[in-house]
Amino acid sequence: MSPENDAAFDASGRLLAQERSGDNAPALSVSELSAALKRAVEDRFGHVRLRGEISGFKRAASGHVYLALKDENAVIDGVMWKGTAGRLAFQPQDGIEVIASGKLTTYPGRSKYQIVIERMELAGEGALMQLLERLKKQLAGEGLFDRERKQPLPYLPRVIGIVTSPTGAVIRDILHRLADRCPAHVLLWPVLVQGEGAAAQVAAAVRGFDAMQVGGAIPRPDLVIVARGGGSIEDLWAFNEEAVVRAVAECTIPIISAVGHETDTTLCDYAADVRAPTPTAAAEMAVPVRTELMAGLTEMGLRAARAARRATELRRERLTMTARMLPTPETLLAPQRQRADDLGERLGRGLRQRVTLAWRHLSEAGGALRPSLLAQRISRDQSRLQSIRLRPELVTQAIARHRERLESTWRLALSLDPRRPLAKGFALVTAGDKVIMSAGDARAAGAMRLTFQDGSLEVSATNGVETAPAKRLSSPPKRKERPVRSGLSGVAQQDLFAADEKKDS
Repeated sequence: MSPENDAAFDASGRLLAQERSGDNAPALSVSELSAALKRAVEDRFGHVRLRGEISGFKRAASGHVYLALKDENAVIDGVMWKGTAGRLAFQPQDGIEVIASGKLTTYPGRSKYQIVIERMELAGEGALMQLLERLKKQLAGEGLFDRERKQPLPYLPRVIGIVTSPTGAVIRDILHRLADRCPAHVLLWPVLVQGEGAAAQVAAAVRGFDAMQVGGAIPRPDLVIVARGGGSIEDLWAFNEEAVVRAVAECTIPIISAVGHETDTTLCDYAADVRAPTPTAAAEMAVPVRTELMAGLTEMGLRAARAARRATELRRERLTMTARMLPTPETLLAPQRQRADDLGERLGRGLRQRVTLAWRHLSEAGGALRPSLLAQRISRDQSRLQSIRLRPELVTQAIARHRERLESTWRLALSLDPRRPLAKGFALVTAGDKVIMSAGDARAAGAMRLTFQDGSLEVSATNGVETAPAKRLSSPPKRKERPVRSGLSGVAQQDLFAADEKKDS
């Protein structure tokens, strides 16, 4: 290979990198180059202000915000850390023109540069109005401003909750107006009404009043007033925040919005149940005038008294007119008196006729009474009496039947007497309360009592008496059947005492 070819190979096709003398461009790692670029960008652009339109706004789960700022020809990525994003006075949205202040830096992981935003403001009042209209359209689409959601205000609230600054003139104007019209119990929830954190405090106050329990240690308000004095749209912006509007719309207590002067309008006014042009007007809407109430009560009392008197007089007149139309007692009793006189005259005639009729009936009955009829009746009764005679055999037969029943019952009682077998030479063997029925029971019992007709004897199965082997007793001879007799009732029955009668005889 020629020397020329060797030089060409060394210049462009060598396989291994080698340091050469006089080389002033040493090889850098990617991290070193990225760090150098980062330092150069941050030193050169340590603080910049960019004007652009927000695009691709995104809030990560960590709370950091990522977005892009663009204009007609270029775009730059931006990041806002969680602490800075929480201090924003408005909610960023895509399409809003803003002015962002911060510093440029690079992100080595993607080889791109970006701005770390430390402060963000709307680029003029036009951008603020644009943001306001977008938010208004969004919330109206959700139905937060619908008239059907509005609640009527209580006529005479006992407790009024006020959300405003405790140091401004607004709270003094409201309290003064309430005292002039109709004093009520006022609960003040102090909040910031503008600046950083104002919207969060106002929303928390409204939700706090709504969360109070009826009958708790602190009385729950019957009405809530959200109030603030006048100012520019930027000063009133806290009452345009989405958090405040949602808290007011979701509150179950009727709310009066009194933010700004009569010409000022915020989204809180649309979400509230009633909008008041000024805080003083809100106090006038909240309670009626006490003197007017007293005058109205007095007037209603007079009207009630006049109505009661008029009703009494009207009923008295009707009673008088009705009493004139009623008949007198003499007129009412005249027909009854005449009828009583008529009945009295008819009673005398009727008694005389009744006595005459009775005499006539008595005469007829007396003529029909004859001694022969009585004699016939007596003769019939005597014949019937003689036909009835008492026969002695009826009584003797009944006595015989009863005697026979008594004798059979007595024989049955004698056969069941446990002492009768003892008189015939038998003995009753017992061990305690148990009757011994077999030789095996006797051997098992040991001590026994033998009861005879004239006394008892204690014996033992182990006192030297030899026990004989058990023998099966032969069956007793069959006794002759006696003729069946008929009892008192005529039913045939077997005589159970034939054997006993033979022995007794």
